[in-house]
Amino acid sequence: MNQPLAFIHPEAKIATNVVVEPFATISKNVSIDEGCWIGSNVVINEGARIGKNVRIHSGSVVSGIPQDLKFKGEESVVEIGDNTVIRECVTISRGTAASNRTSIGFNCLIMAYAHIAHDCLIGNHCILANSVQLAGHVTIGDFAIVGGLSAVHQFAKVGCHAMISGGSLVRKDVPPYTLAGREPLSFCGINSIGLRRRDFSNDQINEIQEIYRYLYLRGWNNSIAIDMINIKLPNSPEKDIIMNFIRNSDRGIMKGYQS
Repeated sequence: MNQPLAFIHPEAKIATNVVVEPFATISKNVSIDEGCWIGSNVVINEGARIGKNVRIHSGSVVSGIPQDLKFKGEESVVEIGDNTVIRECVTISRGTAASNRTSIGFNCLIMAYAHIAHDCLIGNHCILANSVQLAGHVTIGDFAIVGGLSAVHQFAKVGCHAMISGGSLVRKDVPPYTLAGREPLSFCGINSIGLRRRDFSNDQINEIQEIYRYLYLRGWNNSIAIDMINIKLPNSPEKDIIMNFIRNSDRGIMKGYQS
């Protein structure tokens, strides 16, 4: 829907049933798919690729220039998946030459005042609560939840189905299916309530719990724990996901509970 009080660059590709509220600004080299709603005072800069039925609330800035001194104006994008909701005053930077994209999956909720820096990769069905701050190159797995006012260090990874307590400082990688909290950030159990809501069986949940007992509760270092998990516990998709995450962790995983 054309809005005379909004600025829409003539080269922007916008589906016919997109609603753009007054005082929004949409630059060239932008595509917005059908069913989207763009709130007032939203700024969508070059490189935005917005899927279907996305809602972007007032004051948000999408596809801003990266806050990275290495950025030299290279072409890059921000991708936002279908049915994602971006609340007020969220800022999302586009990618740099490192990956050329920042990506948010489908069915995500990004709450007010969150910041998603350059080259971040956020999976599907994720929730970033109010004022979450992601540094560059952060990876968030599917169904992960990051509590409000949390800050995530650059290059850190959060595994699928993990849940991080509000106000956390995430300096290390957070493995899949876990609950993370305290300072320094530590293992607080597995996200059993979230897993049940997503139709994980009791057997799957018990298996995940047993893996993390080996990893965090038996007093072994990570190398011994991983060897014992591979030897003693049966193979499964969940075990593969956990082991692959740990194997590919560059920053190292969070510690066990610190009393």
